[in-house]
Amino acid sequence: MRTAPLLLAAAALIGASPPATETFVEAPGPDAPLKGTMLSPATPAGKGAPVVLMIPGSGPTDRDGNNPLGVKAASLRLLAEGLAAQGIASVRIDKRGLFASAAAVPDANAVTMDDYAADAHAWIASIRARTGAKCVWLLGHSEGGLVALRASQDPSGICGLILVSAPGRPLGTVLRDQLKANPANAPLLDQANAAITELEAGRHVDAAGLSPALAPLFRANVQGFLISAMALDPARLAASYRGPILILQGQRDIQVTEEDAALLKQAQPKADLRLLPDTNHVLKVVTSDDRAANIATYADPGLPLTPQVVADIATFVRSAR
Repeated sequence: MRTAPLLLAAAALIGASPPATETFVEAPGPDAPLKGTMLSPATPAGKGAPVVLMIPGSGPTDRDGNNPLGVKAASLRLLAEGLAAQGIASVRIDKRGLFASAAAVPDANAVTMDDYAADAHAWIASIRARTGAKCVWLLGHSEGGLVALRASQDPSGICGLILVSAPGRPLGTVLRDQLKANPANAPLLDQANAAITELEAGRHVDAAGLSPALAPLFRANVQGFLISAMALDPARLAASYRGPILILQGQRDIQVTEEDAALLKQAQPKADLRLLPDTNHVLKVVTSDDRAANIATYADPGLPLTPQVVADIATFVRSAR
């Protein structure tokens, strides 16, 4: 009488997919190595698998897509796990100066978009040497999408781009719109817009002369990075890239809009645009316009990703190989 459950358990184990292989990897950095995690499909499926390099979003965001400012959704880790189950390897990374890559530069704030693009190419070279892959897919989430677009201006070693919740407008435009969207910022808009205009022109501003409410956004030690980011137009970069592009945009995203995705698609008509219903910026399911409920998902790594995200990326990678 006890045989049947044992047989069922054995059958379940036989049918289960073997676990993916996790390896800690590195690439050359300015002063010390850059660090990351490679997740490969279980062998023999992992041999010769396509590889996706995941570039995290803005600020102190780590390789899993989390940051100490309250984001614990683990979007990039969950995405890596989902892709491994689909036979696709990934490398997710800590940016220079942060987390395990802290020793790469003395100051994590003293960076530019060109620095991040150079790091992407360092990772591409390292991954190709390690795996023998002819090329690597670049997946950029949020601001990471802009990094991927900047890196693609040297297309060597890049299979294609996967732009997830990525801006389609220049950073200065995005900042103006975000500040204007909050009615509480009305008294600060003239000062903020003036600061943005100066940074767009490549000039630093006196952060000490700004309202205390604006000082964190325009603090002196990040102005060099802001200047470098504001100089880039994501749509123009997309237009100049000739490889395959997938644009994924959640329709419940309260940080990046469908307008951004449309601008990227308009700039590069050959790109594949996929809108994700009931999906927010961290790729979790949100079924209402309740902002508080949307933001609550940012702190919950237990929530799965919208299933369509992994499916769309896997289909794109396989079809474009």
